[in-house]
Amino acid sequence: MLYSHKPIMEREISQLILRDPDGFYLDATVGLGGHASKIAGFLKDGKLLGLDQDSQALLYAEKALSPFKGKFYLIEGNFKDTESILKENGFLPLTGAVFDLGVSSLQLDNPSKGFSFREDGPLDMRFSQKNPLTAAMIINRWPEGQICQILKEYGEEPSARKIAKQIVVERKTKPIETTKELASLISRIGFHGKIHPATRAFMALRIAVNGELSNIEPGIRGCFSCLKKGGRMAILTFHSLEDRIVKNLLQTFVSEGKGQFVGEKQTRPSQEEIQDNPRARSAKLRVMEKTNEK
Repeated sequence: MLYSHKPIMEREISQLILRDPDGFYLDATVGLGGHASKIAGFLKDGKLLGLDQDSQALLYAEKALSPFKGKFYLIEGNFKDTESILKENGFLPLTGAVFDLGVSSLQLDNPSKGFSFREDGPLDMRFSQKNPLTAAMIINRWPEGQICQILKEYGEEPSARKIAKQIVVERKTKPIETTKELASLISRIGFHGKIHPATRAFMALRIAVNGELSNIEPGIRGCFSCLKKGGRMAILTFHSLEDRIVKNLLQTFVSEGKGQFVGEKQTRPSQEEIQDNPRARSAKLRVMEKTNEK
């Protein structure tokens, strides 16, 4: 299956972090290899390490990076373990890094992964198949209160209580097993505004299944500790919850005298890019430079 992938804010990220063609670089969320290909194409004697939890994504990334053989290494892993992975592989000190916290085209466009309600698929939503928790388990086994809390906290879903209650009612008759089944249930209850009524709930479940929010701080802190003085990291966020964590953490580095923002504190994609790639519309880019040796 072919997946369309346009790396978001590629030009801005490249301009801000690609400064030494002989340095070590990290793509902490390599996905289909979009940003990684740009980095690898810039390298002379430098090396790129690409991380991803999804073993299937790594196969696509390897194909995308094939013109740059010898300049990259791909590792299956969670970016929360960035520090230990970089140290184990001798990628120190780090010159630049990219964290693209959005869901990749591979996940969204593959019905078998269950991330999207546009096509029917199993309620899976795992980035890594090694993860024992699926969305179906949450929907069919977790208590109503926990489901409500997930929808409210991670999805900021105004109808969280009603949706959780209806899920529990319907699963007594038959397990809710597919994306279409869940989306249909939510559509009968959820708020009908500009976005599909199931959008917030699906995002909340994805975050819960993969522990996304709890991974951000250890991943960014670990990466920042491995940057050399003057090294830079670029972080793309796509919703308010992850963006708040990133913004507050980077501001902490500034307050502690360890880092400084490069350019604007946040950069949004151009209208031209949004028109060309609607998935860019909610993106925010923050770039931080390390200002001391520690």
